[in-house]
Amino acid sequence: MAGRVAGPEIERLIQLLARLPGLGPRSARRATLHLIKKKEQLLAPLAEAMRAALDAVRVCTTCGNVDTTDPCAICADPGRDPSVIVVVEDVSDLWALERAHAISARYHVLGGTLSPLDGIGPGDLNIAALVERAADPAVREIVLAVNATVEGQTTAHYITDQLEGIEVRVSRLAHGVPVGGELDYLDDGTLAAAMRSRTPF
Repeated sequence: MAGRVAGPEIERLIQLLARLPGLGPRSARRATLHLIKKKEQLLAPLAEAMRAALDAVRVCTTCGNVDTTDPCAICADPGRDPSVIVVVEDVSDLWALERAHAISARYHVLGGTLSPLDGIGPGDLNIAALVERAADPAVREIVLAVNATVEGQTTAHYITDQLEGIEVRVSRLAHGVPVGGELDYLDDGTLAAAMRSRTPF
């Protein structure tokens, strides 16, 4: 059996980095070596930034976005259209839409999708708060910007049923989002076109 090539602190760093999306054990080892080689320029500032983020990051109690303030900067922005709420599965989808400058509206993060096989039901998602927000007379449209997956569409249909009886237009993303596609992997132009071409659900 091969011996350990690094101390426990380095091994722990490799193991933690390997848990990040897109990084396997090999990529985590390469990233760790790079951080160690650039200890003063990268590792120390990264550790400091992570400590600061740990202390400062909050989940917005209004929409579910992550920020350092509650409500988040988007919810607190008076320049955004308060009549439109864009519903997304995850914060990464919200960030993708913001990068594309697709719409200047409010958001609502569900925290995932309905998935009975994984034991995720309506109570596990931020749906009740969405229905409550939709009942506000100032809200005129709910845009279901969920992924074009089976789970995403199931969630969209469930939300549409929950919004029954509330005077609000329900629309969804249209052109440009491929079936099975995920928002975070689409280019900015595709996202912007999809938002502009949204259709009634």
